[in-house]
Amino acid sequence: MSRKTMDCRKAPSDTHCTLTISGEEDEVFQAAISHAVSVHGHEDSAELREMIRGMLEDESPTAGMGMPLSMQEPQQPSRH
Repeated sequence: MSRKTMDCRKAPSDTHCTLTISGEEDEVFQAAISHAVSVHGHEDSAELREMIRGMLEDESPTAGMGMPLSMQEPQQPSRH
């Protein structure tokens, strides 16, 4: 399943929110709704859900922080 992202900077807002949410589509969708309601004071409505669904974007392959920690090579301590 592809990862999605929702960037508050792309939504109309008086607060100039800079939050970006990223993860699996259902997680991002639910988190974005909760954020819009609790932080921005929107009413949880069909219109809000439609707007948020339309703002979800595929996450850029370079947006991540690299491989998950469990997949990275162990770091050797420096001997200086």
